[in-house]
Amino acid sequence: MLGKGRKVSGRGETVAANYAFGPAEDDIIIKHRLLTRTTTTRGEPPLKKLQRKFTSFVLEVEKDEHNYNDCAKLSKAFLQELSTFEIPLLKSKAVIDANLREKENFNELKDEINSQILQAQADIEDLKKQLEESKIERQHKEECEAIRKLISAQPPRSETQKSRTELEKKIAALEAENTASSRLLELRKKQFALLLHVVDELQNTIEEEQKSLIEEMRMVAEEQKSGMEDANGGSEAMAVD
Repeated sequence: MLGKGRKVSGRGETVAANYAFGPAEDDIIIKHRLLTRTTTTRGEPPLKKLQRKFTSFVLEVEKDEHNYNDCAKLSKAFLQELSTFEIPLLKSKAVIDANLREKENFNELKDEINSQILQAQADIEDLKKQLEESKIERQHKEECEAIRKLISAQPPRSETQKSRTELEKKIAALEAENTASSRLLELRKKQFALLLHVVDELQNTIEEEQKSLIEEMRMVAEEQKSGMEDANGGSEAMAVD
């Protein structure tokens, strides 16, 4: 019924399978063979053979002749053929029952598998959530560990407090020194301002004294000049006399 694909030697190519019947024709043939108990296309089908024996028996019974022996033979042959035909039917029924039980078991197994699949999917979702929570928790632990290492790398609190106290003392000393320097600077500013004032006063005094000295020298010079002029006038008068 089916032509299998054959492989062409030397080229490694496979020829497509050729089907003598289509899928619909195959279903019809299989169904007919199951109904007629025909397993091969050769020979007379069992159902037709049983029908032929039954027909021969019925025709022999309907005759008016005294043919009891022939009827008995045909009846025996028909019953034997019926038993022969019934055995495969019983086997088929047993196979069908087994298939039905197997189908029920398969359906139960299928339902159980589907239930297990749903449970597995739910478990997977739960595990995903737990994994995300574990990742977050691990990240927090890593951050805490990094902070702990950073804290461990720092000096103890006592040393830190001691260093802080020393720094505060140094700051206080620097502030006191700064205050003293500021006062000293202010004092020096005042002293310098006073010095400038004294220098200015001194300069003014010197300038006034210089002016007074110049004025006195000028007056002495004028007096000397007047005295000389008076002396010259007396000499002239004596010479005239």
